[in-house]
Amino acid sequence: MTLGQKIRELREQSGMLQRELASKLELGDGFLSKVENNQKTLKREHLLKLSELFNCSISELEALWIGTKLYEMVKDEKEGLNALKIAEQEIKYRKQYDLL
Repeated sequence: MTLGQKIRELREQSGMLQRELASKLELGDGFLSKVENNQKTLKREHLLKLSELFNCSISELEALWIGTKLYEMVKDEKEGLNALKIAEQEIKYRKQYDLL
């Protein structure tokens, strides 16, 4: 699931219209539509507002946000998947030795 899909799901489950959520986030309707369709990305500070509005986990939203950023960074790279695997190994190594 992408962040855009999650936002749409939360919004629809709450019965909120797209323009209502856009207003609460101080965004344009068109921009939010693009976010929900994975064509644009929200700023990180919007995640806390979403978490409060929908009473959902900030951790899940942040993970989806970071995942989207990583995808955008590697999607056109021939070795993108390998790079993500190396990054995962590096994170595990640093956590193991308390280097993070």
